Amino acid sequence: MSAVKTTGRNMIEAINDAHRVMMARDEDIVVYGEDIGFFGGVFRATAGLQKEFGKTRVFDAPISEGGIVGTAVGMAAYGLKPVIEIQFADYIYPGYDQIVSEVARIRYRTAGEWTMPMVIRSPYGGGIFGGQTHSQSPEALFTHVSGLKVVIPSNPYDAKGLLISAIEDPDPVVFFEPKRIYNGPFDGHHDRPVTPWSKHELSDVPDGHYNVPLGKAKVVREGEALTILTYGTMVHVALAAVKDNDIDAEVIDLRTLVPLDIETIEESVKKTGRCLVVQEATKTSGFGAELATLVQERCFYHLEAPVERVTGWDTPYPHAYEWVYFPGPIRMKNALKRVLEA
Repeated sequence: MSAVKTTGRNMIEAINDAHRVMMARDEDIVVYGEDIGFFGGVFRATAGLQKEFGKTRVFDAPISEGGIVGTAVGMAAYGLKPVIEIQFADYIYPGYDQIVSEVARIRYRTAGEWTMPMVIRSPYGGGIFGGQTHSQSPEALFTHVSGLKVVIPSNPYDAKGLLISAIEDPDPVVFFEPKRIYNGPFDGHHDRPVTPWSKHELSDVPDGHYNVPLGKAKVVREGEALTILTYGTMVHVALAAVKDNDIDAEVIDLRTLVPLDIETIEESVKKTGRCLVVQEATKTSGFGAELATLVQERCFYHLEAPVERVTGWDTPYPHAYEWVYFPGPIRMKNALKRVLEA
């Protein structure tokens, strides 16, 4: 059996390739959003797709997030498979009513007669000097809505495999892409040179079709001292913090927030007895609160210390104090110390 050919790709290129692979396999897939056609998207994630698949399958949309989502609802109900891009997650809110009231509810409202096979892609998160209107992490707003799946990759290999799985899924998927790590992993040290994905093993992305299953977390580092639950950019920050502080921690990349791989979480926390939850989003009502509660409910008699959280502030993302807001090395070190010494 011949080996699978792989190509070194950053996250943008992996996402682009997932589009290309699936569009070649299924003529019902249409891709659209603001500036994603001729220009190829503000981050170039759809570059070249219009030239390859034509203007009827890859096209630009007006600056109307509600209109983008609303037309995707009609397309999906009709039998097409729209993969739409919201240029920044900060601008997804005009489409939120459609997502909550239509996208997430169609299967339930029709007693399973209709499905809603669509993917809503959007770059999210900070660390790029984008200020309050280009740095938000709204994932918790969507995990709260029954009927939606929420996916956040942390590397090129997962990005392609998860996006293919999302497109193939018969139900709607919100696919958030951490733009801080589009071009390389980020350890939280903003004053260090950027490390490109080409120097990371997970940039070795298989050509063609493959899946990373939705609802399955990955233990990216095994350990005994404590469990760190995280996703997206913060996976790399957590790994760096563990290394910098010489701690034998188990780091779990959730990959999919809904459905959540609670079995992997339980197994790890019952082994280590301690848990730290890390998210970039604001603290109050963030997804980290759900994780902390689930760990307390399911692993209470195994815990040797309270579950800790490292998060953003309960403020808009401050441009001038970006690296104070961002859960970086110092805050990670302090939280790790609290969990281990409690």
